[in-house]
Amino acid sequence: MILQTLTQYYEDLLARGDIDRPGWARAKVSWGLELAPDGQLLAVLPLQDEQPRGKRTVLVPQMLAVPEPVKRSRGVAANFLCDNSAYLLGIDAKGKPERTAQCFAAAKALHLELLREVPGEAAAAVRHFFETWQPAQAAAHPALAGCIDDVLKGGNLVFLRSDHFVQDDPDVQNAWQQYRDRTGNEPPIRCLVTGQQAPLARLHPSIKGVAGAQSSGASLVSFNADAFCSYGHEQGANAPVGTYAAFAYTQALNSLLADRDHVQHIGDTTVVCWAQGGDPVYQDAGMDALFFDDFWTESDLRSAIEKLAQGCPAEWHNVLLEPGTHFYVLGLAPNAARLSVRFFWQDSFAALARNVQQHYEDLNITGPAGDRHFPPSLYWLTRETVNLKSRTPTVTPRLSGDVLSAVLNGTPYPATLLNEVTLRIRAEQTVTRGRAAILKAYYLRKPNPFCPKEVLTVQLNEESSYMPYVLGRLFAVLEAVQTAANPNINSTIKDRYFNSACATPAVVFPTLIKLAQKHLQKLSEGQRIYYDRQITELAGRLDQPFPARLNLPEQGTFEIGYYHQVQKHFTKKQEV
Repeated sequence: MILQTLTQYYEDLLARGDIDRPGWARAKVSWGLELAPDGQLLAVLPLQDEQPRGKRTVLVPQMLAVPEPVKRSRGVAANFLCDNSAYLLGIDAKGKPERTAQCFAAAKALHLELLREVPGEAAAAVRHFFETWQPAQAAAHPALAGCIDDVLKGGNLVFLRSDHFVQDDPDVQNAWQQYRDRTGNEPPIRCLVTGQQAPLARLHPSIKGVAGAQSSGASLVSFNADAFCSYGHEQGANAPVGTYAAFAYTQALNSLLADRDHVQHIGDTTVVCWAQGGDPVYQDAGMDALFFDDFWTESDLRSAIEKLAQGCPAEWHNVLLEPGTHFYVLGLAPNAARLSVRFFWQDSFAALARNVQQHYEDLNITGPAGDRHFPPSLYWLTRETVNLKSRTPTVTPRLSGDVLSAVLNGTPYPATLLNEVTLRIRAEQTVTRGRAAILKAYYLRKPNPFCPKEVLTVQLNEESSYMPYVLGRLFAVLEAVQTAANPNINSTIKDRYFNSACATPAVVFPTLIKLAQKHLQKLSEGQRIYYDRQITELAGRLDQPFPARLNLPEQGTFEIGYYHQVQKHFTKKQEV
């Protein structure tokens, strides 16, 4: 299904004129070899552009449409008109002169064969170049003086003639297409993607741009060991895909990964998305809805998502978004020379809007006004699970992808999210707004009788008498009493007793209540009455002795109650 939708996306982009036709691909090109009519090398021109990367500016190769490169699994294989210095100049810095000579010989044979009868000055210049170029004398060539070290660092080269790229010459393009059509010698198969008879794609083109994968590209479909093969088939014959479909889906996916504005990285997962028809405005809206930090304060985006969730068209960036448009989200992770599919989601754009809206509603919980990162995007949400004081705070690799999958499908959040947040609370004795929101959202989606819905509210539920919730509230009041009595205290009862109070209330609370009576005596009469009423009211809700132990959901309830009560105190101070 993934390959089918990517192939359809390629055809949508082809119809819009936004992608290269079969036999061509986009490649990073660093240098241009300018040729004279007789094939002499006139100059080596840099083709990099300056682009900002954070606080600095770097040189980035140009993306050019070139003849589709071959898949190099091993051995020597030359590309047409676009390759590295070993193939086009016969020089490199790898210290293997015999292999370098083989590379240049392969490129020379390919270009002379393909361009032998091609008319035009551009084809003639390339022919003459390969007939006359002497790799042994390249280092002394004046055109390479001053840039040979940079050329040998790597990067693709192409040919130019009179300021025009040779691959753009119509006669050369026609020759390439004819060569490509007649060189296919693979047997015809029934393509699993298109359902049509087509030549077998034994090796699929590489996918480039997945974070953590090989920079030269990785495979989404590949078979490299006997254990992966069946019935004597080799390589791509084990899952027969036609050459057209293999080209189409890789072109589409590489196009998505090259679009920096519509790629997100969460944990070890690289996320791309696209819409039926290829209109990029759906990508804008989808990415903003899933990853935008200020989603709740961006009224236009929130309004559009609300309308789409109700099944109504909505305007975004002066384009009318249709709720029935199919939308796709793909998460890829590196796996040696291959790619792993973390998740693949497909449904209508209205379904995406409903699930995103529900996600933010489940997370919504009271907190400080003007909190820029609330409700949190996936980035800030997963940061609640790590120690931010560590030298390299890192989210568990699979966690981010699992959370995004739950958001997209409207399913329960992964148990690892709850476990990581619980460990952070125990380690730091701090219930932040994000952590309280995660506890609330987790148990809303995965109901548990020990964490009832009555406590999973946005604000404090003063009517609830559920013991773990009341105990959390009581602990917050006792902490407030201590802080009021000792304003400059370095550590409160939260630092010493929070974990014990949360897990074994019967052991800790009698001591804390006795301690609170001493703190109350240090307060003014008004403060003493205020806090004493709260303690009495909460204690009156406890119709049973303090429990010896609280299980994990009850501890989550305790922590939510504690957080709600702390925010209640904060709100009252703001009002005063």
